[in-house]
Amino acid sequence: MSAPARELPWLVEFFLLPALNLAAAFLVAGLVVLAIGENPLSVGKIMLYGALGNAEGIGYTLYYATNFMFTGLSVAVAYHAGLFNIGPEGQATFAGIGVAIVCLAFDGAPWWLVAPFAVAASVIFGAAWAFIPAWLQARRGSHIVITTIMFNFLAATLIVYLLVNVMGKPGSMAVETKTLSDVTRLPLFSTFMKTYGINLGDAPLNGTFLLAILASIGVWLLIWHTRLGFEIRTVGTNPQAAAYAGIDPTRIVIIAMLISGGLSGLLAVNEVMSVQGRLVEDVAQGAGFVGIAVALMGRAHPIGIALAAFLFGVLYQGGAELSFDTPKITRDMIVVIQALVILFAGALGHMFRPGLERVFARRGS
Repeated sequence: MSAPARELPWLVEFFLLPALNLAAAFLVAGLVVLAIGENPLSVGKIMLYGALGNAEGIGYTLYYATNFMFTGLSVAVAYHAGLFNIGPEGQATFAGIGVAIVCLAFDGAPWWLVAPFAVAASVIFGAAWAFIPAWLQARRGSHIVITTIMFNFLAATLIVYLLVNVMGKPGSMAVETKTLSDVTRLPLFSTFMKTYGINLGDAPLNGTFLLAILASIGVWLLIWHTRLGFEIRTVGTNPQAAAYAGIDPTRIVIIAMLISGGLSGLLAVNEVMSVQGRLVEDVAQGAGFVGIAVALMGRAHPIGIALAAFLFGVLYQGGAELSFDTPKITRDMIVVIQALVILFAGALGHMFRPGLERVFARRGS
């Protein structure tokens, strides 16, 4: 049996350890790039410039980061309750149906009037898709990982059925709804940033980025500054002790998963009401799965999640630019680099911990 992990200083736990994991991931990725005949330094320079070298690139990076923040926060809330929510992809997909229903019903109305109802629908539908797995875990002992994975596939099937048979664009073979009116869609930041001399180009960054920041603050307040947050953390640490202290683990599991699903659902506001302007089959675009890596790398803390989401935003946007500028670096190669980051942040996330523990144990002795 392995010895229990010692507590490290918070700067080491939340910054140095993830930085070492990230450095190891990029080192291995650099060796892979070198093996296919490209210069890793040049590749890294192209990626960074594509993601951060101009205003449009930064806009795209923050757009990707917005979605990853929502799903990362979703995984983190469940994680604090001792749950591993693998279902943000399905929860965001089902929330997209709710947002589309609201936006299509109010199509033609100004965005500021529709937005509160769209946000509410995204939270309600996302939470609803998380409820059955939560209930099965809390009441029947069904493993949350298995049920949330199953519900990802159910959501993917349901949205195709609805887009083909119920909500699809009349007279079109495309698996999507009709496009929303311009006045109903959330305006892009590029529209008013031009007045300040900042050209975001075609970057789809919009007000949901601010919503993601508010969600991060809300999760921080909830988990560390409310009674409910204390109960969530207690159940996640020791359900038996929590029950002995008068906390109902069944209730907390369901509440935590509802909050988790609601956070995932907010992604749909970004995609349906602004970027896509309609409901499409792949509304979540894999952000639900990336959110798992973001939460792990960010140590389930909103600040860490924001930084990890920004990193993956850089990888997505920089990778897109790299695939254009360097023919040998295909989109599949970018996926490999992202997978290495996920590997070292997740499965090998504690690889450097024993060494750091020994260093700080000697310093403390």
